[in-house]
Amino acid sequence: MPNPLYDALFAPHLDKDTTFLIMPDGTSLTHGDFLRMAARFAHALQDAGLHPGDRLAAQVDKSPQALAVYAACVMAGVVFLPLNTGYTPREVDYFIENSGTSLVLGRAEAREELHHDCDRMGVRYETLEADGTGSFPDLAAAKPDHFDAVDRAPDDLAALLYTSGTTGLSKGAMLSHGNLLSNTRVLRDVWQFGADDVLIHALPIFHTHGLFVATNILLLAGGAMIFMPRFNLSAVLKALPQATTMMGVPTFYTRLLDDPRFTRDLTSNMRLFISGSAPLLPETHRAFEDRTGHRILERYGMTETNMNTSNPFDGERRAGTVGVPLPGVELRITDPDTGATRAPGEVGMIEVRGPNVFQGYWRMPEKTAEELRPDGFFITGDLGVASDDGYVSIVGRSKDLIISGGFNIYPKDVEMVLDEEAGVLESAVIGAPHPDFGESVVAVLVPEPGAVLDIAEIEAELGGRLARFKQPRHYVILDELPRNSMGKVQKKKLRNAYREVFSD
Repeated sequence: MPNPLYDALFAPHLDKDTTFLIMPDGTSLTHGDFLRMAARFAHALQDAGLHPGDRLAAQVDKSPQALAVYAACVMAGVVFLPLNTGYTPREVDYFIENSGTSLVLGRAEAREELHHDCDRMGVRYETLEADGTGSFPDLAAAKPDHFDAVDRAPDDLAALLYTSGTTGLSKGAMLSHGNLLSNTRVLRDVWQFGADDVLIHALPIFHTHGLFVATNILLLAGGAMIFMPRFNLSAVLKALPQATTMMGVPTFYTRLLDDPRFTRDLTSNMRLFISGSAPLLPETHRAFEDRTGHRILERYGMTETNMNTSNPFDGERRAGTVGVPLPGVELRITDPDTGATRAPGEVGMIEVRGPNVFQGYWRMPEKTAEELRPDGFFITGDLGVASDDGYVSIVGRSKDLIISGGFNIYPKDVEMVLDEEAGVLESAVIGAPHPDFGESVVAVLVPEPGAVLDIAEIEAELGGRLARFKQPRHYVILDELPRNSMGKVQKKKLRNAYREVFSD
């Protein structure tokens, strides 16, 4: 029996001396060197007592060694569980216990807080630091640099990714070899990646965007990555002439646009800029094209499915949309209450079905049954609308929907108007409890640098552009919106902060 991910992503590069990882200091690692490191790590996993199907949790900084742990897990049939480096020890405890993890890789500084709980649960803890040193690399140092990959079936789990848990306990999304590989193959072809591509990789690798989209595509294509620990504006500007592609979140692109060094000439070697993980403002889309001549390609995905839609490589990249369903992915817009399919132009719940859709939630059969329909469609929790020609626009999360006086208010409808107001850099619209209407609309505004917002003037402008029930009753001005590590606005934090303040 084969090992689907290993056979497609790693085996073709075993003896290649072509460059795979380019580090900010100018050093590099070939495909072959990377896989020899991964092989040693795979032997260390086996020696540590891990068997196919066991789970390994990694809360480590981004490094070539951290990426090699993922490859080693694929080789050894171990289920990889990457954890956000910002999680607290209490949160990590939940993930370890819920997943039944056998081995935790973490930083030495976290050992003291986590080690007691790991001992209590009978879980082994080894260290891996940002510079590639630690007890785990030490265990692997003398191991053979070849490893015979274990047999895996397409439905066998390759990874366990926990969702944010904004509506309750975090859920572990079970992703199989087949889920990940099917999506990688489609994206490589749709975005036309090849062995000559060099990707600027400034994303974290504990998230599906940086790991299962960016990394897997470049592995499948045989290309290279400029592998940055994090987004650093000067480092990205320096790397652009050497690169052909870049994947990022909207804040990457707004920061580039804010720097006068970012010019059309600097991007002349680039063929593709991709954005995701959070909505890209149409204004950013237009400003980027005006500055560089490149139209950013926006797409839509999530932890449970990887990518679902994409604007086309060849064809119209429509600002404010996430494009059309990817080949092999079915998408429908449904009534959130009845599940009935809605017509083009009507807002509803986005549901998707395809080989990319996950296997369910780890040890949560009831939750799996709630969100995976019997016919295989996954209820994403995102509200959207499809045009007559199939382009999808995201309106917001269903939990962000505001119901005021019996009227449904989609935050995106209000945010789009607010973002066009003079002096407004960006906005977030939330609902606050209201004794009569159920909820009232609160607008959180971030001004442009140096701008002073006149709320009375904004209110007057909105009076002629939005129905009265959609107009904000309260305004908050902040220096910046709270965001998670992938750039998504954390509306739950805003709702919690202003729930009592504006509960009129």
